Amino acid sequence: MAEQSENAGSAVESIIEKVSEKIHAHDSSSSSSDSDDEKPVSPSSVKAKIFRLFGREKPVHKVFGGGKPADVLLWRNKKISASVLGGATAIWVLFELIEYHLLTLVCHVLILALAILFLWSNAHTFINKTPPRIPEVRLPEEPFLEVAAALRIEINQGFAVLRDIVTGRDLKKFLVVIAGVWVLSIVGSWCNFLTLFYISFILLHTLPVLYEKYEDKVDPFAEKAMFELKKQYVVFDAKVLSKIPKGPLKGKLA
Repeated sequence: MAEQSENAGSAVESIIEKVSEKIHAHDSSSSSSDSDDEKPVSPSSVKAKIFRLFGREKPVHKVFGGGKPADVLLWRNKKISASVLGGATAIWVLFELIEYHLLTLVCHVLILALAILFLWSNAHTFINKTPPRIPEVRLPEEPFLEVAAALRIEINQGFAVLRDIVTGRDLKKFLVVIAGVWVLSIVGSWCNFLTLFYISFILLHTLPVLYEKYEDKVDPFAEKAMFELKKQYVVFDAKVLSKIPKGPLKGKLA
């Protein structure tokens, strides 16, 4: 009897130990899951969720290439950026306000430079100065080939976009292009090409640096504006675009 009672007691103790182990294991797993849930969100994941203008994922400096042109546009070197902007302004004033002609300017600069170099080369013996060292200029072939290849890629992409538009594949893109060309025609009627180019140059040297400085304020406003535009487009699509019959060419391509 004593042995049976001892065996029963040991069995009960083993059962109790197993139950306690399961309880502790469950508590530890639940506590680990709770700790996983309570882990703070990493800054990178929070940063990835922030809306950025035009859907960019890189800093503004990297978007512009990250080289010397980006430094000039973002005013990393204020002297060079100011010099470029001042030179563009001087050219605009010279051709637009003073109404100087490009061909006349080039000819006058060539006449002055050639006359100075010619007189200096022939009069160096009289003025006791060394003759000017005129370097031999040869343009390398590789940069021109790279520029031509890049232009070819961009032109082919433009032709592909135009083909998609005229074949009726994307009505939204068609409307955007039509609206953009119409706005550009209106702006072109206000000023000539040189003034339009100068305004674009000024905007290119001012808007990026201002956006980089105030991007935390601009991006939320841009997010609201994009949301409102998408909302209005959905309404316009439901009321107008969806009622336009599809062309036969679009049906065949689909």
